[in-house]
Amino acid sequence: MQNETDNPAKAAPKKSKIFLIILIVLVIAGGWFGLTKYLHGLHHEETDNAQIEANISPVIPRVAGYVKEVRVKDNQIVKKGDTLLILDDRDLAVKLQAAKAAEATAQSNLDAAKANTNASRANIATTQAGISTADAQIEVAKINVRRTAQDYDRYANLIKDHSITQQQFEQADAAKQTAERQLQILVQQKNQVARQTSAVSSQSSATSSQIGVADAVIKQKQVDVAEAKLNLSYAVVTAPESGMVSKVNVQEGQFLQPGQSLFSIVLNNDIWVVANFKETQFEKMRIGQRVILHADAFPGHDFEATLTSFSPATGSRFALLPPDNASGNFVKVVQRLPVKIEFVNPADSLVKQLRPGMNVDVDVHL
Repeated sequence: MQNETDNPAKAAPKKSKIFLIILIVLVIAGGWFGLTKYLHGLHHEETDNAQIEANISPVIPRVAGYVKEVRVKDNQIVKKGDTLLILDDRDLAVKLQAAKAAEATAQSNLDAAKANTNASRANIATTQAGISTADAQIEVAKINVRRTAQDYDRYANLIKDHSITQQQFEQADAAKQTAERQLQILVQQKNQVARQTSAVSSQSSATSSQIGVADAVIKQKQVDVAEAKLNLSYAVVTAPESGMVSKVNVQEGQFLQPGQSLFSIVLNNDIWVVANFKETQFEKMRIGQRVILHADAFPGHDFEATLTSFSPATGSRFALLPPDNASGNFVKVVQRLPVKIEFVNPADSLVKQLRPGMNVDVDVHL
């Protein structure tokens, strides 16, 4: 009986020591964990609000038309300049022919205007020659007028003395009047030729101006032809850059509008990370700091990176409906600032396997 009563008394202190040891170990472990986290927080800033980003180029047709052929599939790798799809170009080809016909018509009008101008210039030369001829004839007529006037004066004196007959005097008078009338006729003819020359000159100026108009029309038609050729080339939609095609939501026979987004190409030239840090974490962060990334797709692998830039504004400023704190009741919300982080070794095989939109954990070494 004595032994049975002694055993519980000895077991109680033993259990108390084990509990105390466990408690001490837990306190030490908890303190160590808290201390390490505190020291880590002094030299690191972390966030899980981060994703992989890349350049994504949308495929957009520049002309309207029906899809004739689709040459790519979902997730296909393409190179810059590869044909993605072909539109029915018959309407565009007809417009090109119409533009070429209009250009030919404009060229014909220009040739006709040049021919009219040359003819007008030839007429000007002819009328100017006629004026020169008229001037020469007028000079001859003036000489004839002077001669007949002198003869008339002599015959007038002679008739007074009855040295000549009346018939001779009348012949001298008629010769004088004929010469004067001939001079008047030549002067009138010259004036008429001068008026014709002026009219022809005006016509030549008009036709010359028509040349300028026709030349301007030709240039416009040439622009129309160039535009039609360019639109015809747009019937073949090519890859703007090398990369991987997204889901192709285009079917043969579908009608497309200019500017309609068809699908996208994820460019394979570069990827980076955009991490959204709280504004309270921003104080000690600087460009060029070392960053360790952990992607959910590759747990346990450390990706070396560098902090390269900060966004000029918080993410809420670029939202479709940015907040307006001046209206309604104000509630303070901690804002997040996008930070761009680039990989140190973008040629790493695991880095190349990352895709835009994947989640990553970011650890910035302050």
